[in-house]
Amino acid sequence: MNRFPLAGITVADFTWIGAGSYTTKILADFGADVIKIESAERLDTLRDAKPFQGGVRGVNRSGYFADRNSSKRSVTLNMKTEEGRALARRLIERSDVVANNFTPGTMEKFGLGHEAVRAFKPDAIYIGMSMHGQVGPESRYLGYGLTMGAVTGLHQLCGRPELDPAGTGTNFPDHVPNPAHAAFAILAALRHRRRTGQGQFIDVAQIEPTIALLGPAVMDYTANGHVAGRVGNQHIAGAPHGVYPSRGEDRWIAISASSEVAWQALLHVLEDPALEQDARFAGMAGRWEHRAALDEALARSTVLHDALELAQRLQQRGVAAGPVQDAADVLQRDPQLQAREHWVYLDHPEMGRTVYNGLPFKMSRTPGFPHRPAPLLGQHTDEVLKEKLELAAAEIVALRAQGALQ
Repeated sequence: MNRFPLAGITVADFTWIGAGSYTTKILADFGADVIKIESAERLDTLRDAKPFQGGVRGVNRSGYFADRNSSKRSVTLNMKTEEGRALARRLIERSDVVANNFTPGTMEKFGLGHEAVRAFKPDAIYIGMSMHGQVGPESRYLGYGLTMGAVTGLHQLCGRPELDPAGTGTNFPDHVPNPAHAAFAILAALRHRRRTGQGQFIDVAQIEPTIALLGPAVMDYTANGHVAGRVGNQHIAGAPHGVYPSRGEDRWIAISASSEVAWQALLHVLEDPALEQDARFAGMAGRWEHRAALDEALARSTVLHDALELAQRLQQRGVAAGPVQDAADVLQRDPQLQAREHWVYLDHPEMGRTVYNGLPFKMSRTPGFPHRPAPLLGQHTDEVLKEKLELAAAEIVALRAQGALQ
């Protein structure tokens, strides 16, 4: 464990669901001792989220929860009891980072808001990750990834122009912009503390990292007064740029060949006289003007080819292309992910051997990767209380009898 760059850092992790749990997973996979503080009375929603291992529902069987909570330890505390809150406080005293993604005011109800924590743990890095941040007229609004995609304008840009806003098909803000920005902020704060000894409060408004994805649309309005809308798979700069059918049932290929060089390479690979002889497609301007007809003509040609083979041939000619893969393709058949050893298999106490996403980057000197399966609910309660708080077995038994460890 000492090889991991965050070895020696302890995180009191009150986060749940998506973005918060993913933030602390990154820290855990890099060696931080992330203690997930849970409650059997009010479960992390992801513990009851599909898919379940073997199709059997259970609080310890969610693949979604497992992937967002690798390398962590789980402690169950009943925060409604005075004893439970006291234990949470003592764990915070022995932690470097305190993380939550609740609506503002929730941690304050437990007496563990930032001001309260700063009074007894002034060097703590305290991060709150609410939808709108800690201040402002909408700071108490409840929100999930779907909501954030809507209020930031992301949904307005996703989908086909003739249809309703489609979103991204998942709670995209939970998976990429918010956890990545939050983890970076925590690392920056830890570096500052190492230099100065000072803790600080990190206020992440989850809508703001999501807005960072919309740079071109914001600039288009700023410069031109134009409100961008949905364009489907098209690209505003050229054509062809889209997803086209390939041989087989529900198989597709993505192709982008908007430059003249790429277009000529695409023609060479497809060997389709109808495409080569159609005067409408002779120049970049013509292909953009007649992009609907171009997409139809390309579809008639690509459907004759295997998606993977065609993508490989196009890539060899310098054309950006890739087969549209499903989950089985990505997990079992993607040669690049296999070569990079992206998938990590760990033995889970209840689910058995299960797969986890590795970290999306490789570091030569300070590696990080999932090294412990997701915890069972409360799996490490006794272990952590003995190790971190130096409680005797009899004290833990008494606390459990009082209802503090639920």
